[in-house]
Amino acid sequence: MKRATLKTGLLFAIMIALGTLAATAQSKGERREPPTFKELLEQMDKDEDGQLSKDEVKGPLQKDFDKIDANEDGFINEEELKNAPKPKGRPRN
Repeated sequence: MKRATLKTGLLFAIMIALGTLAATAQSKGERREPPTFKELLEQMDKDEDGQLSKDEVKGPLQKDFDKIDANEDGFINEEELKNAPKPKGRPRN
């Protein structure tokens, strides 16, 4: 009886370990969706004017601001963001 209980417990522990490894491997491969224009406004629009200027944005938006601001008015609007070139991901090893 003790031997059967030990085998069952060991089998259960192995199944949990394999399930955890599989879940971890899947989550590493998931891609996050880029933020929406509304989310960017909520995060970065400091003066709350409904527009994103070069002084307000950060990261890739600031780096590529001139490429994204297609009409060259000094602001990124929703349409320009939608048509912006997609950032390149890190190279895979």
